[in-house]
Amino acid sequence: MPVLVTIAVALAAVLAAVVIGRAVWLWWKYRGARVITCPENQRPAGITVDAGHVAAHAFSQTPQLRLSACSRWPERAGCGQQCLSQVEAAPEDCLVRNILVHWYAGKRCVSCGQPFGDISLAGAKPAVLPADKVSVEWSQIPADKLEETLAASSPICFACHMGNTLVRTHPELAVDRHRSADLSGR
Repeated sequence: MPVLVTIAVALAAVLAAVVIGRAVWLWWKYRGARVITCPENQRPAGITVDAGHVAAHAFSQTPQLRLSACSRWPERAGCGQQCLSQVEAAPEDCLVRNILVHWYAGKRCVSCGQPFGDISLAGAKPAVLPADKVSVEWSQIPADKLEETLAASSPICFACHMGNTLVRTHPELAVDRHRSADLSGR
């Protein structure tokens, strides 16, 4: 009898691990901000899929997607969420972080000229430098404005972004070596 109990417990543990593993995998796959083309107006919109809902229904025939946020809400909150077909078709392609990583690929920092290489999503992230020369972090760019922002911006590395931010926000703490050299030459 104890052998049957041990086997039953082992099978239950394996089944629980499979269920939890699939739920975690689906949550990981569908988390994060995304950019889609709104079917209603054919313009970019920023959305977030309810990854918790997808994970909770991990053993449905197909993932049960629904939005938890949209840049067109609250005005269009009652929409049919047809945009989710774009997420179903290519979940990785519309993910903001993937769009950004692809945008930096093969580029160099506009300020120091260093190549970007692999971008770690956990560490210091590069920024973008729009025409106004005020560098911005990824999180400051609304998803529905991502494409137009990237089209009009240059890539800037994390170190140059931080330097740019320091000079802009605390000029009294920054030393402009070019200006100092000009003044000392007089």
